[in-house]
Amino acid sequence: MFDWEGDGFLHLMAQCAKEKPDRVFATEFAHEGLITHRLADILRRADRLAAGLAERGIGKGDRVACMMETHSDYICAVLAVARLGAIWVPVGTRLMPANLDYIFAEAGVQLVLAETALAEVVAQAGHPDLAVIQRGEGGLDAVLGSDHPLPLVDVLPSDILMISFTSGTTGRPKSVPVTHAMMRFSAEAAARSSQSEPGAVLYVWEPFHHIGGAQLIVLPLIRDVTLALTQRFTASGFWDQVRACGATRIHHLGGILQMLLKQPPSPRDRDHPVTVAWGGGCTADVWAAFSERFGVRMVEGYGMTEASSLTTINDEGLPGYVGRALPWFDVRILDPEGHEVPRGTRGEIVVAPIGKGAAALFTGYLNSESATRETLRNGRLHTGDQGEMDADGRVRFHGRLKDTIRVRGENVSAWEVEHVVEQHSAVAACAVIPVKAEIGEADIKLFIQLAPGIDANGAEIFDWLRTRLAPHQLPRHIAFIPAFERTPSQRIMKHTLDATPAGDWIRT
Repeated sequence: MFDWEGDGFLHLMAQCAKEKPDRVFATEFAHEGLITHRLADILRRADRLAAGLAERGIGKGDRVACMMETHSDYICAVLAVARLGAIWVPVGTRLMPANLDYIFAEAGVQLVLAETALAEVVAQAGHPDLAVIQRGEGGLDAVLGSDHPLPLVDVLPSDILMISFTSGTTGRPKSVPVTHAMMRFSAEAAARSSQSEPGAVLYVWEPFHHIGGAQLIVLPLIRDVTLALTQRFTASGFWDQVRACGATRIHHLGGILQMLLKQPPSPRDRDHPVTVAWGGGCTADVWAAFSERFGVRMVEGYGMTEASSLTTINDEGLPGYVGRALPWFDVRILDPEGHEVPRGTRGEIVVAPIGKGAAALFTGYLNSESATRETLRNGRLHTGDQGEMDADGRVRFHGRLKDTIRVRGENVSAWEVEHVVEQHSAVAACAVIPVKAEIGEADIKLFIQLAPGIDANGAEIFDWLRTRLAPHQLPRHIAFIPAFERTPSQRIMKHTLDATPAGDWIRT
């Protein structure tokens, strides 16, 4: 269908450097103002980092974790890792040592690139022999860059580029191997969803450890666009930064749109160059309110890392839909027995590749054959998400069937949170469920059954959890109950729990 299908992106690096070296790859907010990075500059820095990594023994198949903020150094590091045929392991900057311990072991990480401020957290992860390179004020190039010749490495589109961790249904986060070809499909889908014509400037607030940010790293290699990088999302300063960098595209995930809508109205609400807001998680009412207030065109999509980020795109201007399948995918709505349901009926969203689109679908989770068998069946990806399709093939999304909670753009494994809570001496049993949130898709509500003869309150439990869970994993509501209703196999019947945002304790 397309000449790039099944390809990667590494061959485009030398081609772009030769043909358009002065084209702006990215801009970046820094202390001294807005910095411009030409394409040739980015690729030169990537080569220097690749040479430095090679000198430290990193080669094809080796795993390099990146625990850094959103900046140009991160982009260069990813391209450097890719250039060597090594594997990038993105790590969230807010994770705690226990999270890192699991990720480093599961992915077989051999080297960590981390912000200096995060070095202590990495050190506490329980891997004392793990090599760590700290990114200080001088940037990665100052501590890692080298001008030595790069080794020749044969990197195939089917080779793994990234190991991305995504929350599972009942266990620890699963690790998704993302190939070079999958990243190319992700970038192509992002280009379509953002409607990035030549000269477009994409405001990048999202972290690169999330697939929503990761897919943008190679976008300037396949389109004549510029990334405008900022290290932190701030609702109050969002539009000022957008104006300063001249962004024409903004990306929405989680509760970003709601947070912007909650800002005080301003005469400058439409004084910006943005024409398209693209992303996922936008409800019909938020779509209408945001489009009307800020004067932008909304594009909504649906997807998951296992299928190269995006599966459907709604570019028809119809609120409430996530759109039609991309050309390389076939999307069906199936019942629990695997039969297609009538149009307009809810069922599980199931994805299958078309032609060369097979390269856009992952081939299985790392170290988890059982999870792979559950998700990949008969050549189809069973998403665990609920949706329906109208008579014209447009899909509506109706939430997750999985035991995960979507908190401001992050998937939170219920099991992970429960596993930590259960370690508190006052807790006999616990369960977490999603409840309606003022901002974002959902908040976490924690139910606790106290151990006999022991007393505790919500504030005490929360303070204990604060040092053991990442911020997006923390509950907003805590309720105490005498006992849980359970199935014959002793599973807690979560559907019987009060799914309203109420409880004995509410985080303010």
